[in-house]
Amino acid sequence: MGTFSIWHWLIVLLIVVMVFGTKKLKNLGSDLGGAVKGFKDGMKDAQSADAPADAPAAKVTQEIKSDKSTIDVEAKQKS
Repeated sequence: MGTFSIWHWLIVLLIVVMVFGTKKLKNLGSDLGGAVKGFKDGMKDAQSADAPADAPAAKVTQEIKSDKSTIDVEAKQKS
């Protein structure tokens, strides 16, 4: 009794399609897609409201060591 094979998932998919029908599943998919799109748009609006559009989000400083094999980078918030 390990994981399910592809045949198990195909049988489950067939049963779900028979119970709900393709039209209800299509509507469910479009509703879910609309909800995800609305969530992404809301996140973009929240991020743009937090920071002004013309100001960079963070100032990056760079310190180079004498052997030049590694670079130490530190991000600082602009105040």
